[in-house]
Amino acid sequence: MLQAKLKVLHFVTGGFSGATQVAVDLCLAAQTAGDMHVKLVLRRKRNTDAARVQALQNKGLDVQVVPGWSHVATIWQLRHICKSWSPDILVAHGYSEHLWGRLAGLWAGVKNLVHVEHNSRERYTFLRLALARWLAHRTAAIVGVSEGVKIRLLALKFPPEKCLAIPNGVNIYLFESIEQLAWSARAPHVIMASRFARQKDPMTLIHAMQILHDQHSTARLSFAGLGKARLIAQCKKACANANLTEQIDFLGQVSQLPTLLAKHQVFVLSTHYEGMPLALIEAMAMGCACIGTDVVGVREVIAHGQTGLLVPEGDAQALADAIAQLLAKPDWAEQLGLAARASVKAQFDMALMHQRYAALLKSLPV
Repeated sequence: MLQAKLKVLHFVTGGFSGATQVAVDLCLAAQTAGDMHVKLVLRRKRNTDAARVQALQNKGLDVQVVPGWSHVATIWQLRHICKSWSPDILVAHGYSEHLWGRLAGLWAGVKNLVHVEHNSRERYTFLRLALARWLAHRTAAIVGVSEGVKIRLLALKFPPEKCLAIPNGVNIYLFESIEQLAWSARAPHVIMASRFARQKDPMTLIHAMQILHDQHSTARLSFAGLGKARLIAQCKKACANANLTEQIDFLGQVSQLPTLLAKHQVFVLSTHYEGMPLALIEAMAMGCACIGTDVVGVREVIAHGQTGLLVPEGDAQALADAIAQLLAKPDWAEQLGLAARASVKAQFDMALMHQRYAALLKSLPV
């Protein structure tokens, strides 16, 4: 007798963050493999884009959006979806969605709950941490998206026997299908792709560009991504105050980011904390010479001096020096990019990520 396919519901923010991308990738991989029925539920945010939701539905994904204006509304609607669809497993991604998602799943009687932690420094209040610990004892597995995040989960006193690490991955075939330009054909400029959010540190990168400008560097910087309007305005004001508006571009949301990455020599991820940064992995997959802040998540991706460079958090001078080194030594920068590309293929393939999640989900009792 054939075993029925698992029904797996992934719940995640509708803000299209890295956590959203991981959930989407897992749903698409399961759909391609044909070994599970999957549903993606997004919690509505101010920047939840109907066109992006429709694009996911056009790929054949079963996508629903629940209210985000209150936690009660979120839980109520997600419970209703769980009751009507009857998933075997609910996978709740990211803070604070993993709290409301598991509460809804528990209330709806979902047999297996999985919590995926996507960052190493979430802003747990006393009450939310207490709730997370209470839910942990009713959760089948707690996944950190890197070993560093797993260590953080253990430090927060979640049950050690339930905690494991599954690194994020990217679609290697997509990146291999994009033409790799000769290094000399790439622009000797800098790009950073990320959301404008509290955890990121674009201001240190702007200060680094000011240092380079004062040294008569003509390198340009492009920021790709959206985020909080207030933070974007602060960064634009800082650029204007430093007379850098002609050297720094704010591109907004970029639809063909891999192609854009392939045209740049240097990628920078300036950040305060990470889980497992997909944008950095994507830049490495495109063969960029990468610089990252030496924090949890980033240091697990970049081997300093081998697949990229690490600089101290908030150190604009060190970041400026690293950028200047890469631009001044193109042969070395190219070798770092090639090594980065090989590293991603070996360690951070989305197919490997899917296999690990699939093995976990299929091991749970249904």
